[in-house]
Amino acid sequence: MSEEKIVYGVPFSQPVRSVLWLLLIKKMPFELKLINPGSSSEGGSRHPDYLKKFPTGTIPSYEEPNSGFFLSESHAILSYLCDKHGWQDFYPVNLEDRARVNSYLHLHHRNVREASIGLVAPKVRKDLNFSEDFLKTSKATINKAFIAIEEGWLSESKFLIGDKVTIADLSAYVEIGQLQSQFTNIYDFNDLPNINRWLQDMQKVEFHDEIHTALFELGDISKEAPSMELIKNANKKAFLALQECLSKIAE
Repeated sequence: MSEEKIVYGVPFSQPVRSVLWLLLIKKMPFELKLINPGSSSEGGSRHPDYLKKFPTGTIPSYEEPNSGFFLSESHAILSYLCDKHGWQDFYPVNLEDRARVNSYLHLHHRNVREASIGLVAPKVRKDLNFSEDFLKTSKATINKAFIAIEEGWLSESKFLIGDKVTIADLSAYVEIGQLQSQFTNIYDFNDLPNINRWLQDMQKVEFHDEIHTALFELGDISKEAPSMELIKNANKKAFLALQECLSKIAE
């Protein structure tokens, strides 16, 4: 019996996209089960059935039904998949290079991840009512992280950890890349030439356009928040695009 892989989440989610992107690049078959983030109803991330497998109630989560293995957190899933399948090109076996990948992954949360929390979420979810102090702190954190990436991580290398894409780049791009003018258009990278160049290089990575279908559909949100209907339709179109990719992989 071949091993099944299930990823739980929605294509609009940044961490979900990083996991799906790696699996597509590696031509690894899987099933995406759509989960409504934060909902306690059936099919939601706070439903008791979901929480029984994934107590934190977050997405993405990952399951191997044949063995009964469950795992949450995108970075844990990414590194696990690379270790299990020997994808050393994306998660180097060399201890120093791997440590540098891990260093970025540890930096990501509450730093680069603030791109979604402090910039995208307030535009998409007006009901969240973030305070001005919260948004100010979040934006300061984002700017500080971007400067560190600009002047440190990308100052002497093509990608975050050298000349090849790693899971660090996938994780970083789904957060940073979403802010570009062709997507949500809510951050100007003109004063960050290294990040600007890296963004263009990442757009050439296989399955970039397919994995970002939801963002193409969402479009510019810099002046007007998208409707929930638009977000739902963007997720639906992204799901269909993903199914087409999986069909091609299976051929």
